[in-house]
Amino acid sequence: MSAIRMSRATVSRAAGSLAPGTGARWAIGILVGLFFVVPIGASLAFTFRDVDGGYSFAHWVGLFDPANAAKYRPIWTGLGNSFILAIVTVAIVLVLLAPTMILVHLRFPKLRRVFEFVVLLPISIPAIVLVVGLAPIYQQIGRAVGTGVWTLAFVYGILVLPFAYRAIQASIDATDLRTLSEAARTLGASWPSILVRVLAPNLRPGLLAASLISVAVVFGEFTIASLLNRQNLQTGLYLVSKQDAYVSVILSLAALAFSFLLLLIIGRAGSAPRKQR
Repeated sequence: MSAIRMSRATVSRAAGSLAPGTGARWAIGILVGLFFVVPIGASLAFTFRDVDGGYSFAHWVGLFDPANAAKYRPIWTGLGNSFILAIVTVAIVLVLLAPTMILVHLRFPKLRRVFEFVVLLPISIPAIVLVVGLAPIYQQIGRAVGTGVWTLAFVYGILVLPFAYRAIQASIDATDLRTLSEAARTLGASWPSILVRVLAPNLRPGLLAASLISVAVVFGEFTIASLLNRQNLQTGLYLVSKQDAYVSVILSLAALAFSFLLLLIIGRAGSAPRKQR
C-alpha cells in the first residue's frame, strides 16, 4: 500500500510540474479568446457598415422589413425546414439509437465493439461518398413516403450517430443500468416503464447532450442538403449571400451564437448535480 501511495504521490507531483502556471494559463486563454473574438468582432462590425462608409443598424432592421420578404424568403424557408429536420433527427436519436444502446449494454454486451464500430463509421466517410451511397435508397424512400424535406432527417440521423453515441455512452458508463433495471423488474415494472421512468431520467445528461449536438449538426449542415437538392438554413444563407452579403453574415453570427448557447447548455447539463430524492 505504501508503494502505491508513493507512486500516486509521484504521479501527482509529475502532473503538477507539467501543468502550466497562472501566467501561462492567462496567455493561453487570451490567445484562444482572440482566435474567436477577432473574426467574430470583424464580422459584427461589417454588419453595421453602410455603403457610404458610416455605421448604422440599417442592415439589421432591413432583415425584418416586409419589402425585403421576397429576397430573404429562402432563409426563412430554410430555417423552418432546419427546425423540422432537427426535431425528426432528435426523435431518431432518442427513439432508435438510445434504446438500442441500452439493449446492447444490458442484453448483448459482447456486441458492443461491433455496434460501436458501425455507429462511428459515418464520421470517416466523406459527405459526397455518403450521398452517392444513399442516393438509390433515397429514391426508394421518395417513392414510399414522398420527397418532403423531413425525409432528409434519415440521412442526418446517420450523420449524427458518432456524436450522439459518444454523449449517450458516457452516461451509460457512469450509471449502473443493470442494477436499476433488475430492481425495477423485481418490483413488477414492464420494460417500457423501466426504459421511460427509470433509465431515461438517469441518462438525462447524455440524452440532452446528444439531442443538442444533433440540433447543432443539423443547423450547420450544408453539403448533403445541397447535393440532394434540399433547402435548409445553410443553403438558404448561401442563396441570399449572392444578393446581400450583410444579411448572410448577420444570420451566420446568429447561428454561431445559437451553437455557443447549445454548448453552454450541454456543459451546464453535464456538470449539474443530481437532485437527491
